[in-house]
Amino acid sequence: MKRRSLLKAFTLSASIAAMGLTWTAQAAETIKVGILHSLSGTMAISETSLKDMALMTIDEINAKGGVNGKMLEPVVVDPASNWPLFAEKGRQLLTQDKVAVVFGCWTSVSRKSVLPVFEELNGLLFYPVQYEGEEMSRNVFYTGAAPNQQAIPAVEYLMSEDGGAAKRFFLLGTDYVYPRTTNKILRSFLHSKGVADKDIEEVYTPFGHSDYQTIVSNIKKFSAGGKTAVISTVNGDSNVPFYKELGNQGLKATDVPVVAFSVGEEELRGVDTKPLVGNLAAWNYFESVKNPVNTKFVADWKAYAKAHNLPNADKAVTNDPMEATYVGIHMWAQAVEKAKSTDVDKVREAMAGQTFAAPSGFTLTMDKTNHHLHKPVMIGEIKADGQFNVVWQTKEPIRAQPWSPFIPGNDKKPDYAVKSN
Repeated sequence: MKRRSLLKAFTLSASIAAMGLTWTAQAAETIKVGILHSLSGTMAISETSLKDMALMTIDEINAKGGVNGKMLEPVVVDPASNWPLFAEKGRQLLTQDKVAVVFGCWTSVSRKSVLPVFEELNGLLFYPVQYEGEEMSRNVFYTGAAPNQQAIPAVEYLMSEDGGAAKRFFLLGTDYVYPRTTNKILRSFLHSKGVADKDIEEVYTPFGHSDYQTIVSNIKKFSAGGKTAVISTVNGDSNVPFYKELGNQGLKATDVPVVAFSVGEEELRGVDTKPLVGNLAAWNYFESVKNPVNTKFVADWKAYAKAHNLPNADKAVTNDPMEATYVGIHMWAQAVEKAKSTDVDKVREAMAGQTFAAPSGFTLTMDKTNHHLHKPVMIGEIKADGQFNVVWQTKEPIRAQPWSPFIPGNDKKPDYAVKSN
């Protein structure tokens, strides 16, 4: 009896071991890739399309044979616009799901939440959205813009004759680290151009804020004091009621232009854009740019949206953070091929100097030391159809300045990525 039980136990454990080997072999055949974006909550309006773009890009790479002969396997999680949950989900992706890399986050508060986890576990995060700078981690590659690749050129444009020669500035943002730090940089920049504090108004609203009646009324009053521009760092679904209120109160771009740093084609899909014609956004890419790479990129995305029955697939649009997601995933894949490994230290080394012919029409380069892309800057004017007409752009990609020269002491900081804590 004992002998039979022992034999049964041995046979069972051998079977389990064999199954384990099979699972391990199957796991080894793919490279797991984490996707960490809010698919619910206030940021879902912006982040859901980044998750879908990541999946499309992974499909594109797999269709060409994968990376180093292995298919990429996406692992999608939803941190639900809950900032502490980003850290929890990031840890889960790295320790339980054993992903080789994570593509994700939108808000700086979500990135700041996951950063200690990625540094502790030596994970790799690709962050695809413009941000306030003041960070350069060895564990993050920043494929969105630093302030000198978006915020500063946009304000310079507003101050120029072509941009309306603004003399007063209403800084309106969502109340968290990105708008506050960006506006700290912009205030210092405006001071350097001779703009006094009395000509700068700074207002913040919480995430998910929906009543902009008083704020738009105050913008109108403030603008009575001279040529005014609004610089908007409002994020997420609050942009819809803000832009609707501009329309309701008849505040036209010819009177007071609004330049947005977090509003692109995706956010405008839910808004009647006719009253907003002429307002501006500053990015490094717009869907409307004309070149063969972008023509294919936009067509592929629209076909993907239709094939996967994405919401409002017939009105599918591309935008800047989607392009940055696409570029980041392709660059990471190139670095893995070069390193012949998904080992984070080897991939990090292989990322330095990677280039990619981007939908923006420019060949983008990953800086050899600061983990940021060299990017072109574009300013687009909202058209009645919710697309943008590019009214100004740089001739070449600009190297990022993560440490803004407008913040005292930044000139003493290293120009290479280090552990941030």
